[in-house]
Amino acid sequence: MTLTLALAKGKLLAGAAELFRRAGVPFPEDPGRRLVVDHGGLRFLFVKDVDVPTYVEHGVADCGIAGRDVLLEASSDVYEPLDLRFGGCRLVVAWPRGTRGDPRSSTLRVATKYPRVAASYFLERGVSVEVVRLAGSVELAPGLGLSDCIVDVVETGGTLEANGLVAVEEVAASTARFIVNRASFHAGRGDVAALMERLAEALR
Repeated sequence: MTLTLALAKGKLLAGAAELFRRAGVPFPEDPGRRLVVDHGGLRFLFVKDVDVPTYVEHGVADCGIAGRDVLLEASSDVYEPLDLRFGGCRLVVAWPRGTRGDPRSSTLRVATKYPRVAASYFLERGVSVEVVRLAGSVELAPGLGLSDCIVDVVETGGTLEANGLVAVEEVAASTARFIVNRASFHAGRGDVAALMERLAEALR
C-alpha cells in the first residue's frame, strides 16, 4: 500500500521536512511547481493549507499535516493522533489600540479568515456578532472601518502592532498536527501506524 500524504506548501512545510528527515522518512527535496510527487514509496500532495483536512477527510490522502487553527475552522471528521510541536502560533481577538467598545451594546463586527471559529467563540460568550470573511490582510479591516475587531493568527504580534492593533483575548493555541483519514487508519493500519511511530519517536 502506498501512503498518500497531504501537505501545505506554506509555513509548515519546512517543519514537516525537518521532522520527516529526523524520523528517517523519505521527503522530496523541493517540489517546485509539482503538486503531486512520488518519492521513497510515498505520494505527497502539495495543496493549500486550508484544503489539507478536506483531502484527508475524503480519502484522497491517507494522512496529512495541518495547523490546529485550520482544523478548528474546517471541523473535519479526521483522526488527530499527533501534536507535531512545530508551527506554533495563537488565534487571538485583536482590537485597535485604546478603542475597545462594549460588545453587548450592539452587534460586533468581526473580520477574520476563521468565520466558524470566530462565530462560535463569541456565541459561547453571549456576544452578538456579524462576521466579515476575508482571505488575507485582516489587520487592515478595523482601521478602514470594515470591522470593530479581528480574529486572526499571530506568531510574534509584530504585524498587529504595526497596524495599531492589540491582542486582548486568546481564542486557541495552535501547532502542527498529524491527521489521518478514518478509513485509511483501519484499512492500512500497519503502514499508517508505522509512519506515526517513526514520527512520534523523532518527537521524543
